[in-house]
Amino acid sequence: MGWVSELLQKISGRRDDGKLAEQESAQKNLLLKNISRFQQLTGYAINDQEIFVLALLHRSFLQRPGQTEQSNERLEFLGDSVLNLVVAEYLYNTFPEAEEGELTKVRSRLVNRKALAAYAKEIHLMDFIFMSPSAAQSIGKGYDTIIADTYEAVIAAIYLDGGYPEAKRFVERQVLDAIRNGTVVTEDENYKSILLEYAQARGLGVPRYTIVKEEGPDHDRTFTVDVTVNSTRFGTGVGKNKKEAEQAAASEAVETIKKHQ
Repeated sequence: MGWVSELLQKISGRRDDGKLAEQESAQKNLLLKNISRFQQLTGYAINDQEIFVLALLHRSFLQRPGQTEQSNERLEFLGDSVLNLVVAEYLYNTFPEAEEGELTKVRSRLVNRKALAAYAKEIHLMDFIFMSPSAAQSIGKGYDTIIADTYEAVIAAIYLDGGYPEAKRFVERQVLDAIRNGTVVTEDENYKSILLEYAQARGLGVPRYTIVKEEGPDHDRTFTVDVTVNSTRFGTGVGKNKKEAEQAAASEAVETIKKHQ
């Protein structure tokens, strides 16, 4: 617990705003005070709590002068590779007659940002993520991206803490449950096409996608896109590339349309 204690001391001592420091320390302590709940939700018995604290640290939490601690981004990188390996191995063994192309398509649907966000929501991961108050207040547009990235970091933490078999068990259980519950589907879902068909059927013209924000370094960009139909904004999406962000925006637009039909 030395690393955690040191970080908590830095957090509590670096701000003149006592209220803000108190809020941040309370957020940081959330995992430590509720570690049994976190273990129950993930189904994994934690050995090294510090690696999981790191997995839950969003970069916004450390974006202050003089801060040198790592966020969860390196773990996210590792977790992405572990996740893809586990899902690829599962599909390879489960569908022995499937061609390489079909396996690739199914895997992409099971590990895309929307699917990862769905897995994360099933274990209430958002309750444990540590981020700055400003990031928490503006969580709406980047919600899926933040929890999907953190989910990958948690996979890496399980891999480092318990080895590949534990990481595999965690991922497979989540993927299978999501498929059975209908939380994640394996068929094609082209929300841009669905939105286009809706707009054209009602004479509203072609949906227009506009990049409203680009963030992050060149190797890890995050795009925010608005989609408008007949000059009315229907949805906003966030993704690691323009195509993913546009699909996310179209998905939100489709959901908005369904609610008002």
